[in-house]
Amino acid sequence: MQELAKQIESAVQAVQKRWDCTPRVGLILGSGLAGLADAMCVEEVIQYSEITCLPQATSLGHNGQLLCGMLAGCKTVTMQGRFHIYEGYSPQQATLSVRLLKALGVDVLLVTNAAGGINPSYQVGDVMLIHDQINLSFRNPLVGINDESLGPRFPDMSEPYDLKFEKLAIRIARQQNFVLHRGVYVALLGPTYETRAEYRMARQIGGDAVGMSTVPEVIVARHAGLRVLGLSAITNVGTPDHLTPTTGHQVLEAASKALPKLNSIFQGVLQTL
Repeated sequence: MQELAKQIESAVQAVQKRWDCTPRVGLILGSGLAGLADAMCVEEVIQYSEITCLPQATSLGHNGQLLCGMLAGCKTVTMQGRFHIYEGYSPQQATLSVRLLKALGVDVLLVTNAAGGINPSYQVGDVMLIHDQINLSFRNPLVGINDESLGPRFPDMSEPYDLKFEKLAIRIARQQNFVLHRGVYVALLGPTYETRAEYRMARQIGGDAVGMSTVPEVIVARHAGLRVLGLSAITNVGTPDHLTPTTGHQVLEAASKALPKLNSIFQGVLQTL
């Protein structure tokens, strides 16, 4: 517990030496979604390697840098690259970025990911508004001694994603005339893509999209009292009876198709803050 507090404080000091502002919004970019940062007015770029307590982003499509500046009129810190448990990091290490964002002053967290669609109505390039989540990674970053200064021992997860943000996102999609699905994100450990049987299981238990991230971050965000908006870019369709092999490069290419929709939603939501 003391070690985590020291890591958070060290990371905060490293950022504030370069950018002495208090952000309102934190943004975590998923695979192939680094282009969302193009809408920012960037004031400072800090490599993760300059923040000694942070892990390094090793996954394809994750740049590993912190962008500080303005987005839609809000002071924003963007994590251009996230950490995954499958990279060998503990759940606590993989979510240290969320702790850092909270300690810097963030009270709104925007999370994105590239996901496989298992709802038969989803198509590549669609966007899913994450309404709820299922943790099939069977890893939880809150396991261990709880630090009450960071959050409660038993945080409520009945509403992990902010319903007011959801309503705003749906309204923006309707106004701009594009499809925005609303569904359940299922997190598996990875790094392997899912088998046919796993796709069927995820669908049968109520999932609409599957991936290997986001859920640990949202658990920590809710523990810390942050309001969360989550969006998935559907990069492949997991139809068990007609499954085609998926590669990381294909996922990155498909994710880029969703960028304009994601950007419209984030810009619209942040303008209401």
